[in-house]
Amino acid sequence: MPETDREPFIFHTEGQAKFQIGNAFYRQASQVTRDLGVLAAMLYKSDTGSLRVIDAMTGCGVRTLRYWLECGADWIWANDSNPEMQPILEDNLRGAIASKHCQVTYTDANRLFFDCYNRRDYYDLVDVDGFGSAASYLSTALRATKIGGLLYLTSTDGRTATGHAPLNSLSAYGAYARCHPASQEQALRLLIGGIQQAAASMGLGVEPIFSLFTGQTYRIMLKLNAKPCITSINYGFLGYCHHCGDYQPVSWQKLGKVSCRHDDTPLIVSGPMWLGQLHSAEQIRRMQPLAQQLGWLQRVKLLAIMESEADFPPYFYTLGEIGRRGKMDIPKRSHLIRSLQALGYRATATHINAQAIKTDADIATCIRIGRLLY
Repeated sequence: MPETDREPFIFHTEGQAKFQIGNAFYRQASQVTRDLGVLAAMLYKSDTGSLRVIDAMTGCGVRTLRYWLECGADWIWANDSNPEMQPILEDNLRGAIASKHCQVTYTDANRLFFDCYNRRDYYDLVDVDGFGSAASYLSTALRATKIGGLLYLTSTDGRTATGHAPLNSLSAYGAYARCHPASQEQALRLLIGGIQQAAASMGLGVEPIFSLFTGQTYRIMLKLNAKPCITSINYGFLGYCHHCGDYQPVSWQKLGKVSCRHDDTPLIVSGPMWLGQLHSAEQIRRMQPLAQQLGWLQRVKLLAIMESEADFPPYFYTLGEIGRRGKMDIPKRSHLIRSLQALGYRATATHINAQAIKTDADIATCIRIGRLLY
């Protein structure tokens, strides 16, 4: 083809990265997950003075570029299982490779993790951003992660974890997932529970830094600890009453006595899953001024909501469910939250669903207050 007939190269920018996409996968809407990853990596580098990264499924290389340019990563191992990505990937990462801060390989991610484990070559941040379930990487990615380091996992298999394919959830997480209005939060908690159980089997534990749902993608950032974190309190079951719409956490000890606290209706039970905090409020609080300095105002707002919801019960109530069960128009979220707080209940927005609230009040109380607002 004559030179003049060729399509010009199209460059894209994200953060400080300038890159081409070519035939690699790139989803602009997922930038929020990369932005939060960058913020967490910046804090880690500031705290420890070191940042060695594995970008296990790098695609076009945008994450690798951002960890290098924005976080000052000392070393990045960029990997993709598809060798056809080589031309576009190595062109995008030319500067990082030339600086001796990056290597690129083309292999299965699990092979890479086991290679690190065999050589005792552990990394400060292991980023696993794949398609579908993350189940096959839950234990293997841990083996490449440094104690005290970060593991950033992705799942796009919402159908399994939200209760639409409960038998698949048994295979993926060793848990039975049921469908209910707060099932998107359940998906995050099943993913955390799966990695928590895998870590415990190795004598380790993980602590959620943040847990993010973006509409199609579930992303969790975790810190690897030297001791198990799993207990019978933070790892258990969630019960839902189809009759009244209320939720309650269910411990292992109470599995034989699972009924609604209001009318003894049998509950549907999902789990086991993580019932502890979705985020580290302290770490989320530290990420906010960094986002402010970078001018990422939408991320500042998101992080503020995540901080406020960090230690709430492991479910939420949707406004639609409150309106449907109360046979009334849907109350305004901000008004409902303020009214609950005025009565002494804890209540906040949730980033998972813009039309839902998290609260320690039961749904009957939410309906009663909603009727007063109506």
